[in-house]
Amino acid sequence: MDPTLAPSTSELSPWWRRGVALILVVGFTVLGWVSAQSYKVAPPIPERALGPGGVTVFTGEEVLDGQEVFLRRGLMENGTIWGHGAYLGPDFSAEYLHRLQIDTTEWVARQRFAKGSNVLTAEEREAVGAEVQRVLKENRYDPNARTLALTQAEASSFEDQIGRWQAYFATPTVSRGLPARYVTDPREVRSLTAFFAWTAWASVANRPGQPFSYTNNFPYDPRVGNTPSAGTYLWSALSLIALLGGTALVLVAFGRFDYLGWKNQPASPHVHPEFLPGRATPIQRATLKYFLAVALLFLVQVLVGGAVAHYRADPGTFYGIDLSALLPSQLLRTWHLQLALFWIATAYVAGGLFLSSTWGTEEPRGQVPAMNVLFTALVVVVGGSLLGEAAGVRGLLGSAWFWLGHQGWEYLDLGRLWQLALAAGLLFWLFLLYRATRPGLADPEQRELARLFLAAALTIPLFYLPAFLFGSRTHFTIVDNWRFWIIHLWVEGFFELFATVMVAVLFYKLGLVTRLTATRVVYLDAILFLGGGIVGTGHHWYWTGQSQAALALSAVFSALEVVPLTLLTLDAWDFISLTRGRCDECGQNVSLPHRWTFYFLMAVGFWNFVGAGVFGFLINLPIVSYFEVGTMLTPNHGHAALMGAFGMLALALLVFALRQAASEELWQRTEGYVRVSFWGLNVGLALMVVTSLFPGGVLQLLDVLRNGYWHGRGAEFANQGLARTIEWLRMPADLVFIVLGAVPLSIATWRVYWGARRPT
Repeated sequence: MDPTLAPSTSELSPWWRRGVALILVVGFTVLGWVSAQSYKVAPPIPERALGPGGVTVFTGEEVLDGQEVFLRRGLMENGTIWGHGAYLGPDFSAEYLHRLQIDTTEWVARQRFAKGSNVLTAEEREAVGAEVQRVLKENRYDPNARTLALTQAEASSFEDQIGRWQAYFATPTVSRGLPARYVTDPREVRSLTAFFAWTAWASVANRPGQPFSYTNNFPYDPRVGNTPSAGTYLWSALSLIALLGGTALVLVAFGRFDYLGWKNQPASPHVHPEFLPGRATPIQRATLKYFLAVALLFLVQVLVGGAVAHYRADPGTFYGIDLSALLPSQLLRTWHLQLALFWIATAYVAGGLFLSSTWGTEEPRGQVPAMNVLFTALVVVVGGSLLGEAAGVRGLLGSAWFWLGHQGWEYLDLGRLWQLALAAGLLFWLFLLYRATRPGLADPEQRELARLFLAAALTIPLFYLPAFLFGSRTHFTIVDNWRFWIIHLWVEGFFELFATVMVAVLFYKLGLVTRLTATRVVYLDAILFLGGGIVGTGHHWYWTGQSQAALALSAVFSALEVVPLTLLTLDAWDFISLTRGRCDECGQNVSLPHRWTFYFLMAVGFWNFVGAGVFGFLINLPIVSYFEVGTMLTPNHGHAALMGAFGMLALALLVFALRQAASEELWQRTEGYVRVSFWGLNVGLALMVVTSLFPGGVLQLLDVLRNGYWHGRGAEFANQGLARTIEWLRMPADLVFIVLGAVPLSIATWRVYWGARRPT
């Protein structure tokens, strides 16, 4: 080759790399500061809560014991604390606070007017209401003695609520699918009540020197004085300004530079020989078992999801069967979340291994056996964690529950031992990627893209490490800080970045875009997604005991997350146009054989905009989140974003691998299943949103605005006729999604797996 024509990475402006570096440094500096502050500003846990006369009502050890019971029993997959958790049961902190308000109102009425609150005049009710707010808002925590002084009303309410919570855990129809007589040990019930009492106190007592509580006045309950703080309004407005300004800047950039996005593709699009269907390499064929596991885990996950949805529509019986005795709701919801993360992550792992084989002409020695070892480890982690969670919530593991059973934190439910095994597996996966990618690192043409491929893969095991920074007795505020480093930063940030790199590598290897375009798109997406996404992680912390500074920073940067999502709508046409064109070499119009892969990628762009962009921004504004968090608008966003964006991308990788491994004859017998699955999944997901999740969330939000957060999350709302009807309307959508979506995809994967095991 003429040296003057040799490719050089100098064609790419160094400001792309500097821009990403600047985003990472600034973003993690701010996020690190907010995380460090959480240790200082978290609501204090008193050593003793004292009633009149210095009598100990409950202790700090009982609060932490109650937190452990809450986790060990999987109750975060039943209800919520400060809006975070599952949506079947109540928000335990809000429900306790509501009962406390009723008891305090009765106590104040008898103290001031010597009569019950139900016979007060309008003026007397107003006076009593003001006094109740004063009593509950007053912060009587002594930081020197580490004691909390309780009024007689608060002390009496605590004792009374022990019996109320014992009754809640006794009946499945009341607890929304928990086993009958689930928590009966008096010590466990008392500890749980102490934990709920502390979370309620932190929700209402004013932070020292501030006119709002430790949770920024969440939950909404005007009878106790909990209404949105001034900062909630202010930073909601300023975040809108940030959104408009950020969108304008990006649109100016897209108008100024015509090379942003999937543009400047080669003039002669055609399929490269190594990507001709039916010519899968040994490494690529070895990934088929991974993709078969993806399809089967996906099928099980959606079946479990249908059962969880049924608990909302009819918690008492599953068509005459007491399902709570066999598969209680908190276990099914745990499995529903864990299986979603497992099959999506497995697809990304397999996709990375599949693409790693394209960097060189020879595959590393022993790579396929090593991939089989990794697959075996994956099966052990998935199977062991699911069985451990089932045993843990039933109390069969004793003191080993945290390590082998149900760790209890939503999305991170699997026991600590399984977490360690998962992290080890991801490191081994990274090593396998490096072995296969070394030829690309040595090739000047591919070097930078190969480095980006490995760097993005490195973030997957690296940013799972915060999962090990807390235990069962770590302060709830601190845990939620690190927990969302995983849920948001790991999944929505760096998994999305790695997915972008995989798509760029795929397009480059297919000959659809130049190396320069693929590299530039990776840097552009990193800047756009991480620019708002790193600090935007904090929009989950608005009401979990963080400071107003955290609310301000999180609100502004979270709004910026919407900017790149609006631009993803432009990808839909790009994905179509990239697959079609006239080849100068062969003089024919070319249409790539991987069209269903690109259809799934189009779905990613659409659902990312709708689910993460529209529905995500709707609930991320502080003033909306204040009333909405934990209502059905949250899973409305979650289903459309997690399944629509991450799930569809995982399935795009699966379909690409199937088409690559299948001969023309085998694909002709299989393509129909893929076609049906594509439309079944997208139509089913759209029906879920339109007929149930979104209208149900709007109805629930309206109830919160009218009656308070406790009511919108309580049984009285959930048992209303219209609310139950909306839940039942979910059934047709689920049937379409399962029968016409997940089932055909499983059949297609199974057929290709068995039909393409031998090389062509």
